[in-house]
Amino acid sequence: MTSPTDAPPRCPYLWLIPGVWTVALGLWGLSRQGSVWRDEAATWQVATRSAADIVCMLQNVDVVHGLYYLLMHGLFACFGPGTMVLRLPSVLGIAVAAGCVTVIGRRLAGTWAGLGAGLALGLLPAVQFYLQEGRPYALVAAGAAVATLLLVGLLQEGQQDGKARPRRLRWVAYGGTVLVCGLLNWLSLLLLPAHLLTLLLTRAPRRVWLPWAAASAAATAGVLPLILFSRGQSDQVSWIPPLTWHMMIGPAILLAIGGLGALLDRPRTATRLSLTTVGLPLLAVPQLGLIGLSLVQPLFLDRYVLFSMLGLALLIGSILAAAVRAARPRFPKGARRLLPVLIAVAMVLLLPQSLAKRSPASRVDDVLAVASEVRRLGGPGDAVLYIPAARRDTRLVSPDAFTGLRDIALLRSPEESGTLKGVEASAERIRAAMLAQRRILLVTDAREVARPVTAERDRVKLSVLKEHFTPVTDEQVRGRRVTVYERIARPR
Repeated sequence: MTSPTDAPPRCPYLWLIPGVWTVALGLWGLSRQGSVWRDEAATWQVATRSAADIVCMLQNVDVVHGLYYLLMHGLFACFGPGTMVLRLPSVLGIAVAAGCVTVIGRRLAGTWAGLGAGLALGLLPAVQFYLQEGRPYALVAAGAAVATLLLVGLLQEGQQDGKARPRRLRWVAYGGTVLVCGLLNWLSLLLLPAHLLTLLLTRAPRRVWLPWAAASAAATAGVLPLILFSRGQSDQVSWIPPLTWHMMIGPAILLAIGGLGALLDRPRTATRLSLTTVGLPLLAVPQLGLIGLSLVQPLFLDRYVLFSMLGLALLIGSILAAAVRAARPRFPKGARRLLPVLIAVAMVLLLPQSLAKRSPASRVDDVLAVASEVRRLGGPGDAVLYIPAARRDTRLVSPDAFTGLRDIALLRSPEESGTLKGVEASAERIRAAMLAQRRILLVTDAREVARPVTAERDRVKLSVLKEHFTPVTDEQVRGRRVTVYERIARPR
């Protein structure tokens, strides 16, 4: 049976150990050899716009990330754009989550469980990926961890005998934290049914149910306008494939590990506030909820429920604590060293994957690498085209590399049009502009990741290049491709 008494001496700042550990993991290879992939490029190029331009853009695209873009705009304004500024918020977000998980685990199951959970969080493969990602998912995980810690504290107080009542200010903080999570990614509201299940499993008293319902309703109401407005931009997720059986292998493995942790937690009663009653709903409900939503509309991407890894970390903490308890009778002195040894072994076993996630090859492409090739191959007066138009992100992130090159297809810039990729001219105008050029640089996807060309403008671009130009240089680098075309000389 897990008990806080099965623990080393108390340390009021235990949460600092996983926090510092996670920051160290995040700073390790943070620049990914100076690479930035397409999703991060969206953050970068939007964050460099004015606040007014960002608000204008959100009316047309990416409203679900509006709060995050404004946050990054402020950071870029203060510290300048760069990979460190782009990714450091995610590092700090997961560090906060690790600290919260440590406190939760310690309160519910003792020091070994808390410390194990906090240290394990940063090592989880999915967490390592988004730990160094310039997107909002790590910040959502941090908010979910804070909200769960607040709920655990309020439940513990609410279940005490006597007249003690949860404080209103903490319920306001709980609702506010869930609201911010929802504004960063409205799918994070799956946190609420997870917390609801925790309340049901622990048979929370009425004095807890009423303020929780009020805080949850207020947070949901605050996010509802964003949900409704974002439905008009649902074509942004139209590329997500329908749910298939093989997509459920990952969640099944996670739930199996979590189930093992729940078995080893062994609370005194089924209704006790424990790692099982907090961690298992936090892991299972978002995963299963996303699967359910994906049956209606394809949405199954693990990053949308990254915060469910908090539950997995708590249950892994239960497994590690059980190992320490099992070793104590036979190795009373060595049992204290078991947790660091297990974490070190996990670190070694995961090292190849950790290195892979910190390499440019871990992402689909590299916007900055292809910009360097454009700088090398392009010359003053050359024209440049993009297929698809979204590959214009290369210029938006590295404008200096495109100095002297003319974007002959662009009609209205992304800033002017309030879009991510700008508005291109008609196919006929693009054709006429291309025929007036001597040299054209084409920026597109590498062959292995390129999708079939479907847009009429892009088909015209390829047709003119094939009929009237010949490729003289073709370079592929980290998922992107730059081809230099020269006009075919026609005999007179």
